[in-house]
Amino acid sequence: MFGIVRPCQHVMCKGLYADWMGHLCGLCLALRDEHGHLSRLVTNYDGLLVSVLTEAQSPAAAPRRRAGACALRGFKGADVVEAEGVRLAASVSLLLAAGKVRDHVADGDGVYARRPVAAGATRLARRWSAAGAATAGALGFDVTPLTAAAHRQALLERAPARPGIAGLRELTGPTEDAVAAAFAHTATLTGKPHNREALEAAGRGFGRLAHLIDAVEDLADDRASGSYNPLAATGTGLDEARRHCDATHAELRAAVDELDLPRPALTRALLVRETGSAVSRAFATAGTPGTGHPPGRSPGAPGTGSPPGVPGAPPEGRPPKRDPGGLLSAMCAALTCCTCGLYRPSWDEEHQSSCCQRCDCSGWDCCGNCSNCGSCCPGEDCCCGDGCSCDCNCG
Repeated sequence: MFGIVRPCQHVMCKGLYADWMGHLCGLCLALRDEHGHLSRLVTNYDGLLVSVLTEAQSPAAAPRRRAGACALRGFKGADVVEAEGVRLAASVSLLLAAGKVRDHVADGDGVYARRPVAAGATRLARRWSAAGAATAGALGFDVTPLTAAAHRQALLERAPARPGIAGLRELTGPTEDAVAAAFAHTATLTGKPHNREALEAAGRGFGRLAHLIDAVEDLADDRASGSYNPLAATGTGLDEARRHCDATHAELRAAVDELDLPRPALTRALLVRETGSAVSRAFATAGTPGTGHPPGRSPGAPGTGSPPGVPGAPPEGRPPKRDPGGLLSAMCAALTCCTCGLYRPSWDEEHQSSCCQRCDCSGWDCCGNCSNCGSCCPGEDCCCGDGCSCDCNCG
């Protein structure tokens, strides 16, 4: 449950990456401080977008505090965000995690089919839901769209789905509405009501992308296990799904362009560039069991090579790398609860050379020359070749 926005420090300007980590670690610590260590397990990459959007709409940077050494940051300290935006992100993360746990229990997925596990998970979901609602109430946020999303989703999945994109849009509706509500409330927190409409549009676009990417990545496994998958239920092929994702990404970018953002750099890097990378990653490995295209058929599949300029696609001749599971995941969870850190997937944890080999950073390595960026190209997509105005050879 770590989200689709997973920027690599080697393809993002140093200043932006530090800001992103400040929001991520701030979310983790906000969960710990207000709701206890166990709640830190809901820390996820996508939830922190709410915090990022809140700071982006503010003329000044969000307040920071110094966090102590963390085992998952290499035992280093960090300046982390401490503001209303990160509290809203914590609330949203708790509520969505509670809904996801309830969904697993209702479907009897894996260990959730065992009664003791299901009972414990249900109690945990109830606690997280109450905690998230309490924090949301303190911030004036109506949680109804979030709490209703899981119930609506379950009803839609039990009913026969309409074929094609129309049915797919119907199935992604609850996720879209939940994210739109969370994004829109950042306009209230920052006193920018004129941003609300564009934020809702951005939230719907991001929610739709997140739902579709999850469906694409899980398609092969869901078919093998007989589990529900929106693409299979609506008879939507991967080519059609890719066109729909690309169109949605274009809509998301247009919505972000409409926002009045005094500090736009990190928002654009995450909501525009990184979501595009997430789409590419998903379709590069779709259909492969364990990653969610038939092997050897899709761009980026082993033996076909990675498509040029697509960050995140597995390098030629190497199978996609999975996140660790089993005992290692349990150890990571324990570290999360015992330190002020968070679990990081395999995309981010290896050395720069292997990261660039794995993610195909060609055309993006100009970030290593960004010493003159200053504030990381305010108003531009730093280091993406999209109009960067700094003297870092990005163009």
